[in-house]
Amino acid sequence: MSLASWFRWNEPPNRISQRNPTEMVVETLMMELSWQIKQAEKQQRERENEYRKLKTGVDYGWLVSYPKQSYDISPGERLQLEDMCTKIHPSYCGPVILRFRQVVAEYEPEAQEVSRLFRSVLQEAAEKIKEEEEAKKLARQWNTKNRTSLSLTTFKSRSRISPFISDIKTISEDVERGTQPTRRVWSMPEFRNTK
Repeated sequence: MSLASWFRWNEPPNRISQRNPTEMVVETLMMELSWQIKQAEKQQRERENEYRKLKTGVDYGWLVSYPKQSYDISPGERLQLEDMCTKIHPSYCGPVILRFRQVVAEYEPEAQEVSRLFRSVLQEAAEKIKEEEEAKKLARQWNTKNRTSLSLTTFKSRSRISPFISDIKTISEDVERGTQPTRRVWSMPEFRNTK
């Protein structure tokens, strides 16, 4: 038995399993939601401590132990939010997170209000994605219509350019009457009205 078989050097390296991008978006957005809920609880506790300290004049915050996370969204609401997250395209995941953080920083919500803010940000993003897709669809339709309409259109005008035929009166007109008109050699084309 060789040493290589013990250490499995000859086996191809295991690849990391490729997960569905939609699953990754859902997981990322839901992790962000739970983190924001934890942060909202932490800020809420800090506000309560500040209020107690101002009210009593004594800080007992070091004595109090808080649960890790006291608020959790209901399973039905979690499923609805996950369903809404599936509608977010992976390229919009980062901007959705940034917008959600911006809204949370702006409103400083209670822990119970964070999921509603998250829902509103997801709805806003889904509407924006839908509008952009419709605009792209209209642009594609416009481009295909323009291509077909320009290719089928033929421009007919009443005047034609005839660079080699001339009806210009010349001095030698008497000589040319009996012969075929010669080709024009001048630099300017002749415009004639066709009937």
